[in-house]
Amino acid sequence: MVLNVIAAILMLSIIVIIHEFGHFIIAKANGVEVVEFFIGFGPKLIHFTKGKTEYSLRLLPFGGACVMLGEDFVDDPFDKDDSESENASGQSDTLTTKADNKENSLSERERLLQQGFDMSKSFANKSVWSRIAIIVAGPFFNFLLAFILALVVVGQIGYDPCTVDRLNENSPAAQAGLQEGDQIIRVNGQKITFAREYSFYKYYHGDKAMDITYLRDGQKYTTTLTPEYKKTQGYKLGITITTECVVNSVSEDSPAAQAGMKSNDIIQMVDGTRLTDGNVLSELLEQTKDRTVEIVVRRNGEDVTLQVTPKLVETESYYTGFASYGARVRTNAAQTVQYAFHEVGYVISTVIKSLGMMFTGQVGVNDLMGPVGTVSAISNVMEESKVDGTFYVILNLLNFSLMISANLGVMNLLPLPALDGGRLLFLLIEAVRGKPVKKEHEGMVHFIGMVLLMILMVYVLFKDIKGLF
Repeated sequence: MVLNVIAAILMLSIIVIIHEFGHFIIAKANGVEVVEFFIGFGPKLIHFTKGKTEYSLRLLPFGGACVMLGEDFVDDPFDKDDSESENASGQSDTLTTKADNKENSLSERERLLQQGFDMSKSFANKSVWSRIAIIVAGPFFNFLLAFILALVVVGQIGYDPCTVDRLNENSPAAQAGLQEGDQIIRVNGQKITFAREYSFYKYYHGDKAMDITYLRDGQKYTTTLTPEYKKTQGYKLGITITTECVVNSVSEDSPAAQAGMKSNDIIQMVDGTRLTDGNVLSELLEQTKDRTVEIVVRRNGEDVTLQVTPKLVETESYYTGFASYGARVRTNAAQTVQYAFHEVGYVISTVIKSLGMMFTGQVGVNDLMGPVGTVSAISNVMEESKVDGTFYVILNLLNFSLMISANLGVMNLLPLPALDGGRLLFLLIEAVRGKPVKKEHEGMVHFIGMVLLMILMVYVLFKDIKGLF
């Protein structure tokens, strides 16, 4: 388990390094001096200087930064007219008076001048388009890393087309004319490349009629499938579970919660039957009904046995009558590149849609995951994959890294204060206006944004820690 956590932290650190390296390499390409490049936060554990840049590894292994010359002050150090000092990149660390800012900036410049830095090579003195390129480079490198990882994953195991693998007789899908073996490529105008895309769509829009385009023997066909509303009773544990048998969440006061089941547990066996697909759990519970069952879960590398009594509950659902298992299909070289692009695009679009669902209430703050929760999830994925061998441990780790890297790229581009996207927004405003927003105003926005972001991070951190116990 300890090795899993170390591997997870190392993986996250590499993703952060790639992000910061994007800022670093494009800053260098635009003639900007980098004062410090560090990974982690807190006290320095290891540090050395090469050229004029200090490289360091810090105590807390989350996050990092590429500190460029002139990020926190904007006027020419040799320009005596303060009225011309509004050529901003604009991220202030503190809220002080204008006079205090100038005094602090000058003392910082003096220190950097003594170290031999050339102030003409500061971030603030570059064109707005150079600064935009530097800011965008971090998220872009995350997307690039995600694409490279997608090439490896797709190249090794292929992609998962949305094929009709099981079709129930007299079901809405059968009445719509679908047959086993059909490949769904579009639903209500949305392109469907992967079985996961259809599952995501159905989960949030399962009550709507679906105009479906599908392939059969190389020919395209269209049909309309109207899901059937059903109110049924079934035996439930009060959990959500992935197809990989990982417990996503446990409802309060549910049978699972009362038995001691926790998020990120991996269900191994149910009454002696090994569980290899989370979708099968409902079928097993219908057989046991309200009889207490013995469930073995893998937690922190150890097997834990729980006694759980399923509860009969009434559920509402929209029935289609077909299933797509998402079996992988191998690809040739050209298809590998094609589906690697689709893979990254799918992750990006899923993140964006999920963020949109936060505003509609379909997704809540409790669905967010911070570094602790991410490390725990990665560790569980590695633990679960061990039964399939080292190859699948590495492959699942790369696949998880792909998702996190693309996720980080999207999140950093959000136009929120204190993030790359927030700084990018101010730079775009500068490009349109022909002059920057006053550094005091931008600094205030970033400061407020940083405070709110820290509050959110602390909340998510405690939520993740609570989920471990």
